[in-house]
Amino acid sequence: MSDNEWKQQQKDNWLRLLKSGDQQAFAEFIDNYKETVFLCCRRLGLGEHEVEDVAGETFLAAYRGLSRYAGQAELSTWLWSIAYRQAISFLRKNRRYRQLETEPDDRIADDDRKGPTAVAESRETERIVWAAVDQLPRLWAMAVILFYREQKSVADIAKIMNTKENTVKTYLFRGRERLKTALTPAFSENRT
Repeated sequence: MSDNEWKQQQKDNWLRLLKSGDQQAFAEFIDNYKETVFLCCRRLGLGEHEVEDVAGETFLAAYRGLSRYAGQAELSTWLWSIAYRQAISFLRKNRRYRQLETEPDDRIADDDRKGPTAVAESRETERIVWAAVDQLPRLWAMAVILFYREQKSVADIAKIMNTKENTVKTYLFRGRERLKTALTPAFSENRT
């Protein structure tokens, strides 16, 4: 048995346990995906106490829906779509409009080949870019985050956002254009 086949078999076994209601498997599921759910909620503008409430509702909805999970989408994509719907529902019930909260992302890998200056510049660049993404309209920002940070396909993003693929492509195009306009001055200053 090849290494890939073994990994797939382990994944299938874990998914079977998860669907059967195994508490340990569900605890692992929460541990594996809680940051993804929190990120989705934060990017839609929920406060920290709201994030925890919506995350709890998300995992409850996922637990109830696991028996219907058919595996057509990645488990993370399926869960992100639940979190997205739960957060949007919460926002509709409680607030009409909110700005996306700014959250620095510390997920840049420190590369041993880079010196401290290069790592610091890379972190600063990422901070500037994600701060600009936070200023995009909510749907554009969500599409950009899902595509570039979460590395979801346009088809997966369309499923998550419950919209058409062409709409997602439009969000991405408009988001990139707005980012290009917003970031050009910041990066042209740094080069001089």
